[in-house]
Amino acid sequence: MTTRLPALLLAALTLAGCETARSVSDAVLGSSIQAGQPGFVRGFLGGVAAEDPLAAATAREVLAAGGTAVDAAVAAGFVMSVTLPSRAGLGGGGACLVFDPRRGEPEAVMFEAGERSGPPAGADRPAAVPMMARGLFALHTRQRAGRPFEELLAPAEQLARFGAPVSRALHADLVAVQGPLFADPQARAIWSRNGAALPVGERVVNPALAATLTALRTQGVGDLHQGQLARRLEEAMPLAGGGAIGAAELRPALPRLLPAVTLAGRGQDRVSFLPDSGLAAAQAFGALQSGQQPAPPGGMLPASAGLVVFDRTGMAVSCAFSLNNLWGTGRVVPGLGFVAAAAPGLGRVQPPVLAAGIGWNPNLRAFRMAVAGSGQEGAAMAVAGPLAAGMLRDADAATALAQAPAPGRAQLGLCARYLPGWEQLCTAATDPRGAGVALGATDR
Repeated sequence: MTTRLPALLLAALTLAGCETARSVSDAVLGSSIQAGQPGFVRGFLGGVAAEDPLAAATAREVLAAGGTAVDAAVAAGFVMSVTLPSRAGLGGGGACLVFDPRRGEPEAVMFEAGERSGPPAGADRPAAVPMMARGLFALHTRQRAGRPFEELLAPAEQLARFGAPVSRALHADLVAVQGPLFADPQARAIWSRNGAALPVGERVVNPALAATLTALRTQGVGDLHQGQLARRLEEAMPLAGGGAIGAAELRPALPRLLPAVTLAGRGQDRVSFLPDSGLAAAQAFGALQSGQQPAPPGGMLPASAGLVVFDRTGMAVSCAFSLNNLWGTGRVVPGLGFVAAAAPGLGRVQPPVLAAGIGWNPNLRAFRMAVAGSGQEGAAMAVAGPLAAGMLRDADAATALAQAPAPGRAQLGLCARYLPGWEQLCTAATDPRGAGVALGATDR
C-alpha cells in the first residue's frame, strides 16, 4: 500500500480539478475533518433560510458538520435567542413542524411561551412561562438528531459571551421601541449607547445570557424549571415587573407533541401545518385552494420570527418563534440576561400566530417545500400564499415568496422535484423585503 500511495496521489492531482484530487486523497488517507466540524460533509448539504444572518450561518455549519435538519434548527433557534432577542429568546417559545422521510407523517412540537394560571402578584407587565429551551430540547430528542444537544448550544453561548454584531433586523426592532425599552436599565446597558440604539454592526456582549446558556448546556434545560436557574428566575422575575413565578408553574410546563394538520394538495401531494396557534395558516391555505380570499385575523397580533431548514436526506423543519410581543415585556430578567415574554391572554396581549407549513408526498416519502412565516396578522398568509403557489401551481421560489402579502414575511425551502431525489433543483430563499438570509446547499 505504501509504495502505491504517491502514485495514487499524483494521479489524483492530474485529474480535472482540485475537488477530485481532494476526494481521492481523502479516500486514500482518510479525511482529517471529524464529525461535528464544518466540512465533514461535502457536496449537497440541504438549505436554510432564517430571519437572522448568524442563525442561518450557524444552521448551515451544523449541516456541513454532519448534523440533521433538526440539529441545525435547534442550533439556529438558540442563536436567534442571542442575535434577535426582540422576537425569539429563552423567555419565550415557539413551535416547529418536522418532516422525516423515514417516518412519513409530519409532527408538530409546540412550545409556546406559557400562559399564567392567573394574573401574577406584583406584575405591571405579566411575564409568560419560558418555554424556548425545553421546546428545542424536545425537538432534538423526539426527532432524528445527529449531533449532541450540548454541542448545538455552544454557538449561541459563544456569541453571547464574546459578542454578536447588531443585524439590520435587530436594529430596526430597537429603533421601533427604544423609548420604552431603554427605560429598563438592563436593556439600556446591553443594547444602547448614550441612550440611542446600537448601530448595525456594533457588537453586543451579554455575559449574563452566556452564563445562563452555559448552565443549560452543563446542567440541562430542566434547570430553568426545577433547578438553580429556576430558583434564580423565581427571585429575579418580580424585579423585572413580570410578577411572581415559581415551581408550581415552571415545573409542569412541558412542550406538546401533536399531529400536524394535513390537507390534500395536488395529486398525491400533502401540505401540513402547525395545529392550535398555527391553524390560521391551514385555514388560509384551504381558502386559497378553493378559490377564496382568506379573511385576515382580527386585531394586532404579536411579532414572531421564522426559520426553515432541510438536509440532504429530505428531513425538513419549519419553525416560528415569539415573545408574544415585540421585545416581550420589554424588560430583561436581572442576572439571567434574557427578555421575559409577555403572558398571553392577560391585558391586551394576544397569543401569536405561529405559522409554518411543509409540503410532502406520502407515496414517495419525500419533501417538496417548507415555509415559515412572520409579520403579525400577516404571518398566516405568509405561509399559505407561498405554499399554494409552490404546491398547487409549481411556482419557483421567487414567485412563491411574492405571494406573501405585507406585513407578512416568509422563509422558504423548495425542492421542485422532491428530496430525496433531484437535489440540484433544491433552493432556499428569504423574503427580499426582510433582513433575513438564505444560504446555499452545496459545500465544496
